[in-house]
Amino acid sequence: MRARGLPRLVTTTYVFDEVVTYLNSRGLHASAVKTGKRLLGSPSVELVRVDEGLFRAAFDLLERRPDKRYSLTDCVSFLLMRERSISVALAFDRHFGQEGFVMEPQLG
Repeated sequence: MRARGLPRLVTTTYVFDEVVTYLNSRGLHASAVKTGKRLLGSPSVELVRVDEGLFRAAFDLLERRPDKRYSLTDCVSFLLMRERSISVALAFDRHFGQEGFVMEPQLG
């Protein structure tokens, strides 16, 4: 159930891992744990587990894009977004724009 008035956010276990690892690897353990708990407990965040099918499809996409420097996590996100008809990415990574998604926030 989503909290009323909040936008629905969809993310994956791979992105969750990247966020928590980023904070913790910079000596921000308390922030990593707090952020992780907030994401896990938020009624407006849907955390999608990356199963073998999505993992393999993402790896196939990575293989088909030799001219890009996409991460496997990027490819997982692209596929999930397409599958769910999500066109806007909360991202600073230009790769989302390269794949045709609208990035928010839009930086000038």
